[in-house]
Amino acid sequence: MKLTHLDEKDRPKMVDVSDKEETFRVAVASGTITMSSHAYEMIISEQTKKGPVLQTAIVAAIMGTKRTSDLIPMCHPLMLTSVNCDVEELPELPGFRLRVTAKLKGQTGVEMEALTGVSIGLLTIYDMAKAIDKSMIINAVCLESKSGGKSGNYARTPA
Repeated sequence: MKLTHLDEKDRPKMVDVSDKEETFRVAVASGTITMSSHAYEMIISEQTKKGPVLQTAIVAAIMGTKRTSDLIPMCHPLMLTSVNCDVEELPELPGFRLRVTAKLKGQTGVEMEALTGVSIGLLTIYDMAKAIDKSMIINAVCLESKSGGKSGNYARTPA
């Protein structure tokens, strides 16, 4: 099997997408962060010393999505048309699920952008609440679905 990020001399390269057709592409990724009940309550009541944790995490997730090509070496810089981020409160964990949806019309997919956005958003929650709970766990960062492109649609099967 030939790897697409290696040239004929086995040197790293960015995949050439110049001959690919533009299609509408969407990727949805998610992940969770679990924490102590005290940290959870402090975050949802906006009583942390660093400010509004969830709103900051949403902004960070959007920024992370937009900056993916600066962080992942072989990712193409993309002209995203939409980035949406939702945070779901999960009191039973306790913790939060963060979901990022990235969209564009282009020649390559947005899976890495959605995954990076989720990771950066969850890391921001950790950063802003680590003084309360250093034992938080970021978990289950995954691609939920993607559409568009040559490989077609994908949807994660529920566990």
